[in-house]
Amino acid sequence: MSRVSVPCHVKGTVALQVGDVRTSQGRPGVLVIDVTFPSVAPFELQEIMFKNYYTAFLSIRVRQHTSAHTPAEWVTCLRDYCLMPDPHSEEGAQEYVSLTKSQMLCDMASVTELRLILRQPSPLWLSFTVEELQIYQQGPKSPSMTFPKWLSHPVPFEQPAPLLEGLPDPSKISSEVQQMWALTEIVRASHTSTRIGRFDVDGCYDLNLLSYT
Repeated sequence: MSRVSVPCHVKGTVALQVGDVRTSQGRPGVLVIDVTFPSVAPFELQEIMFKNYYTAFLSIRVRQHTSAHTPAEWVTCLRDYCLMPDPHSEEGAQEYVSLTKSQMLCDMASVTELRLILRQPSPLWLSFTVEELQIYQQGPKSPSMTFPKWLSHPVPFEQPAPLLEGLPDPSKISSEVQQMWALTEIVRASHTSTRIGRFDVDGCYDLNLLSYT
């Protein structure tokens, strides 16, 4: 499926201190990054790509346009997605991440804004963020391939010859079998017909007896 990059504007990072730990340096454990799309109409989000930088957990919220009479609402579509499995190692700390709409918890249609909530509860890492953020929407669908009619309906002179040439026609065989079966039933039903072509043993004995007398 094709995808198209969506131009976006990434706002400055906002630090939060609600519901997370603080280090001795006063570092907040939660950062918020808002992304807007000023030159794009509401679109269906297909994929989010970025490079992680020591972020442990990621949540994503989107603002969707529903109707002209209803204000757009924020919806959580990804909650605490783990980017660093082990807080005491750097596994996943600086890897590229791809998140598709199939991984989201909500419908990704009519997106107008995007909010990334980054969390790093471990005091081992002094700074964290995401870099090289790219947003993609679904591209135009490829035209369906249509096959010429001659591929599915060949003309008579282009039709392949039968593979079993020289064999009897099945329809004729079935009719001949039916005729043989009918003739057999007639022979069984007629006592006179069963004696045709057979030597009459009883008659032979009768003739011999007459000759002796």
